[in-house]
Amino acid sequence: MAANDEADRKTRHWQKTRNLTFVILALWFIFALVLPWNVYALNAYSFIGFPLGFYFIAQGSLIAFVVLLFVHNALQDKIDDEFGFGGE
Repeated sequence: MAANDEADRKTRHWQKTRNLTFVILALWFIFALVLPWNVYALNAYSFIGFPLGFYFIAQGSLIAFVVLLFVHNALQDKIDDEFGFGGE
């Protein structure tokens, strides 16, 4: 019975990890591809004197990628701790 519980715990851990990865990849897709595809439409607006499209591509996307790394790490640590796979 214990081996069955262990397999179930690993399965639930993997499901949550996979779902988190899909969400992070979807957000990455938005910042890496969707915003650049719409750069000309965004350039109609400005931010700190720069066209908004330029600002999003030059600064915003890079900031978003770094934030995504930290968010993914924090959420994955919570998932690992929830299922007993976390480090010390």
